Amino acid sequence: MKAENPILRGFHPDPSIIRVGEDYYVANSTFEWWPGVRLHHSRDLVHWEMIEYPLNRVSQLDLKGVGASQGIWAPCLTYDKGIFYLVYTVVKSFYCNMYDTANYLVTAENIHGPWSEPTALNNFGFDPSLFHDDDGKKYMVSMVTDHRIPKKYKGRIILQEYDAKAKNMYGPVRDIYTGDRIYLEGPHIVKRDGWYYLFCADTGTGEAHGQSILRAKNIWGPYEWNENNSILTTRDTPDFPLQKAGHCDLVETPEGEWYAVHLCGRPLENRNAKDAPRFSGERRYPLGRETAIQKMEWTSDGWLRLANGTKLPDEKIEVTGLEPYVFGEKTCRDDFKEETLDLEYQSLRIPMDERFLSLKERPGYLRMYGREGLSSKFDQSLIARRWTEFQFEADTKLEFEPNVFKQMAGLICMYDTDNYFYLHVTCDEDLGKCISILKAENKTYTYPVGFVPIKEGKPVYLKVSVDHDKLQFYYGLGEEVYEQIGPVFDASILSDEACLEGWFTGAMVGICCQDLTGSGAYADFDWFTYQEKGE
Repeated sequence: MKAENPILRGFHPDPSIIRVGEDYYVANSTFEWWPGVRLHHSRDLVHWEMIEYPLNRVSQLDLKGVGASQGIWAPCLTYDKGIFYLVYTVVKSFYCNMYDTANYLVTAENIHGPWSEPTALNNFGFDPSLFHDDDGKKYMVSMVTDHRIPKKYKGRIILQEYDAKAKNMYGPVRDIYTGDRIYLEGPHIVKRDGWYYLFCADTGTGEAHGQSILRAKNIWGPYEWNENNSILTTRDTPDFPLQKAGHCDLVETPEGEWYAVHLCGRPLENRNAKDAPRFSGERRYPLGRETAIQKMEWTSDGWLRLANGTKLPDEKIEVTGLEPYVFGEKTCRDDFKEETLDLEYQSLRIPMDERFLSLKERPGYLRMYGREGLSSKFDQSLIARRWTEFQFEADTKLEFEPNVFKQMAGLICMYDTDNYFYLHVTCDEDLGKCISILKAENKTYTYPVGFVPIKEGKPVYLKVSVDHDKLQFYYGLGEEVYEQIGPVFDASILSDEACLEGWFTGAMVGICCQDLTGSGAYADFDWFTYQEKGE
């Protein structure tokens, strides 16, 4: 049985994995997208099914106003004595001198919830991880941000004890790594054969990314450096299909085999300009950072390495000792006939309650009420899902009768609030009901086709086709017969490298509605489809 990497495709960074009995669970960062923390379940490490988000109440998570690529960073999922533990960071200030990195813990007796209200932890840095020692003690490890100029250390990892009964951090905060060799983040602690292993991402999260491991006989250190670090990296192999490899977590099967999940990225050939203000000359990754899996092994002298004997990840791995467990396939078409939205959809920063949408007002349709504009970081009516491959089509059937130009609804491909392609229906004072495309690229806005008049009282079919770096819109009036609208766009601008504010998520496709008059005009969407295309 082979696992084909990435196992979680499209925007699934910073994986954390656990095994509970015969069940495996992976948690991923969600940043500004709501609900918080993406969870997948598997029984064979090959086939994965998405399950409920743990942070699904505003009392647990308030993301209003957070910037692009802020919000939920690097969750860590663990399990001990019948309780699931999830620690995570909520980042509210980044791209600045002083970061605000609040760390929290929620717990549940069942992975499907309900999850508790958050417990506040220390806020020294991001990427918290909880370790349950065999003597019953619990510890939180994280990196440390430093606003001083210059920074005192290249990188820094701290450890502090957590009191599960009192539900607070306890005792001194101590350095266990102070950046004498390399920058480390994303720390996890694993105990094996009397050794404590500090397993950390190194060298950022771009194409120089890697994974390092240290060890000590005492959890507080001193930690010994592995001279073979980085044990996983693609930094020296730019032509390898899975780039950015790093940010790992480990799991052991009942048969004693070890696997690591890690983030990776699949690049386009498109590159930033050499004079770009950020990531000059670098390749673009519209699918974002994804999750892959590798088989690992322990050496005779007690160090960890890839089972393939190299530092390069495998595109496919053989999973042994586990029986195949295949989940039912999901349809590519959503007819909006269920009582709740499909888990694939996420919204920006806030839940889509009845103020924003309804699946009941018109059965078989999703009714979306127009709220704030696409630049808003507070009250947008929008749902979207991840791009998971370089070739796909998405379309929808829209019924919408706007009265003024400030009312819009349609189909959107976006990276963040500054970068998107928006095929939408609106109204013009002279033309009446019309269709247009709004392109936003790092706060530069254009309307490449102007405004094309269409008949009132008819449904409009909207479609987008993406082929690697090419994005083409289509529309049909009254029936599902499409004609092209607008030029072929450069899809690669919806990527970590091309966007000037956010750079940790990935491209999304979805539907949305705006009413800048404040009257809440609504749009009815009959269905939405997302279908991958073969290479």
